[in-house]
Amino acid sequence: MRRFSTVPLLVAGLLALTLPACGSAHQAERSARAGGSSVGLKKIGEFDHPVYVTGAPGFPKLLFVVEQPGRVAVLSGGHRLPHPFLDLRGAVGYDGGERGLLSIAFPDDYRQSGRFYAYYNDSAGNIRVDEFKRRDPTRALSGSRRPVIEVPHPVNANHNGGQMQFLDGLLYLGTGDGGSGGDPPNNAQNKDVLLGKLLRIDPRPSAGLPYSIPPSNPFVGRPGRDEIYSYGLRNPFRFSFDEVTAAQPRIAIADVGQGEFEELDYTGVAAASGANFGWDALEGFAPYRDENSGTADPGGTTKPVFAYSHSRGGSCTIIGGYVVADRSLRSLYKRYVYADFCEGQLRSLLPHLKRASGDHKLGLAVQSPSSFGEDERGHVYVSSLEGPVFRLVQK
Repeated sequence: MRRFSTVPLLVAGLLALTLPACGSAHQAERSARAGGSSVGLKKIGEFDHPVYVTGAPGFPKLLFVVEQPGRVAVLSGGHRLPHPFLDLRGAVGYDGGERGLLSIAFPDDYRQSGRFYAYYNDSAGNIRVDEFKRRDPTRALSGSRRPVIEVPHPVNANHNGGQMQFLDGLLYLGTGDGGSGGDPPNNAQNKDVLLGKLLRIDPRPSAGLPYSIPPSNPFVGRPGRDEIYSYGLRNPFRFSFDEVTAAQPRIAIADVGQGEFEELDYTGVAAASGANFGWDALEGFAPYRDENSGTADPGGTTKPVFAYSHSRGGSCTIIGGYVVADRSLRSLYKRYVYADFCEGQLRSLLPHLKRASGDHKLGLAVQSPSSFGEDERGHVYVSSLEGPVFRLVQK
């Protein structure tokens, strides 16, 4: 997420995912009026610093909640089970800030293969993605851990990225630029390092290697790391795929800004191949001129479709969400929902390939929102770093 490190409370929180506790008490049961319909929040439980929520293909009654200190809680039919699905507390380097267990991802063949993946920081701060197998639908198999990819990140505790998503059998993951203000090493623009990037790999072992590179990745056979799909990102803590707006999937990347602007990048997945999203030459739509600035505009960058200033209601860190696929959320269907960690207000907008439109508050607030999530039925969830997780419901 990024900003947590520059916002004291966030430092106390996740990005400081610790995500600070900036915001007033959550107003979870207020309803929002949009398009003549009201949307509310239904609490599903309390957790230990929840930072992600997801479902698993083939198991529609299960819901998984990632707890930043290193565990994954599991709910069955809405009821939390007494045992965790996965416990990585011995391996995760949780520092009370942005480091920790940040997400999990299940491939489409999960019901048959039983394999899934965890994104976390180790005790040295490095970013790791490991593969695991399930023992049964509600427990991981002990001793099944297989390292897949490691991205060195030992210098700073912030800007770890944290999201993974599968699309067409391939794993996409977003990494932060390595931390500090203004990306001093210029990692995000450097195609020889994996920080500040959207990566794409096949995480299954191949030819004695822990993962393989899709031959269609944009830098295969060209200068740059083969794993890179897009670059020029600051801290893409949360991104998601939109498969409801158009015939071809699109990607929405909420890239956490530095000191002035938060941005949403939204483009076709195919168009994101080789795309440069501009950091650290640009922040939002504007040239970046603050701490450790000076990177020249490389030209040809993919501009955000939406950005907002930190002058908006005490904002600090964009928390990216989803283009809503749940038709029962009539007023939000095909709209992108998101929040800001410090504001706490849930908002939505209409995503377009050039510019987003119709940004507005939903009239719902969650203290220290850390993430959105989606289950196998398209239901949308929002977690608070303070503990509660809610589902968005039509009232």
